[in-house]
Amino acid sequence: MPETVTCDIAIAGGGLAGGLIALALAERQPRLDVRLIEPEPQIGGNHIWSFFDSDVSPDHRWLVDPLICHRWPAYDVAFPAHRRTLETGYNSIESERLDALVRARLKPEQIIATKAAEVTRDRIVLDGQRIIEARLIIDARGPADLSCLTPGWQKFLGQRLRIEGGHALIRPMVMDATVPQHGGYLFVYCLPFDADTVFVEDTYYSGGPDLAPDQLRQRIAAYAKGRGWRIEAVEREETGILPVATGGDFTAYWASGGPAAKAGLRAGLFHPLTGYSLPDAVRLAVRIAADPAMTPQTAEAYATERWAEQSYYRMLGRMLFEAAEPEQRYRVFERFYRLSPALIGRFYAGQSTLFDKIRILSGRPPVPIGRAMRAIMGQRA
Repeated sequence: MPETVTCDIAIAGGGLAGGLIALALAERQPRLDVRLIEPEPQIGGNHIWSFFDSDVSPDHRWLVDPLICHRWPAYDVAFPAHRRTLETGYNSIESERLDALVRARLKPEQIIATKAAEVTRDRIVLDGQRIIEARLIIDARGPADLSCLTPGWQKFLGQRLRIEGGHALIRPMVMDATVPQHGGYLFVYCLPFDADTVFVEDTYYSGGPDLAPDQLRQRIAAYAKGRGWRIEAVEREETGILPVATGGDFTAYWASGGPAAKAGLRAGLFHPLTGYSLPDAVRLAVRIAADPAMTPQTAEAYATERWAEQSYYRMLGRMLFEAAEPEQRYRVFERFYRLSPALIGRFYAGQSTLFDKIRILSGRPPVPIGRAMRAIMGQRA
């Protein structure tokens, strides 16, 4: 007979979403027996997650503030015809901090370093035929079947660089789109961790999920050279491929992820235009910690509601991918970054007001009007 362990809540997947849920439950529901199943040696993998102050409600900062490794009071953006400093706080979390905090808050036996071979509504079958049974199973193992959606892609490769003599940046460069545009919207993202160390990420939007790491490494080296930086060392590297959903069948997507309650990308809880999942991951973790009586049905209802609320951003994604010529897509963001900081903040948080939505679309669009209208109506340009 296989060994069976019974607990209150079991989370399959120790990425950002699963790690935050485990932390929130440890903080607010310490009497619950929670198990986190993650086969990789580090909770959170190898990632840096960043967020604006406006991404996270003040009432939810108790969850993320202990995780923050770097914080800046403002950030910069740069486009061919527009540069700006926005006085909005910006924060970064390194996966090493997430890993350390989860291990500090959970007991060693609550973290199971084994792959989840099968996840159902009420049990997780582990490699080796061990079984975890729980009142609530949460599947946070990454995306389900993305073919159920209509995705574009945001892809990136980032390197932590040590610069000889320092880099002279004092604020994050969240979007530097002054770089040459090749086949889609491309920008460079920079985080100055200290006077000599900067995280530089080459990011681009395109229609396919393939990543060309060597090409991106070359572009980062060229960007550093263009800034007059001499690289002493590459101290870390990470890659990412994030879906940017412009449409799709959400009911089919949810079903493709299995019968359990779900979180993170597997639940479709990501910003349709940016691919970022941290704001929704925080909201869901706080929600579960406040009322851990979630069921697969209530989880699906919540995710379905969020999907419906995000329809505006999917429409904007269609404008980006279908109405704008690839080398001209930067104009969409260049125009957007002329708007008010508060509107920009609500946009990234996925909480745009009706006025925000009207304001973003008002005036002459930075794409051909006919193609823009067809994209808004969901028709191929």
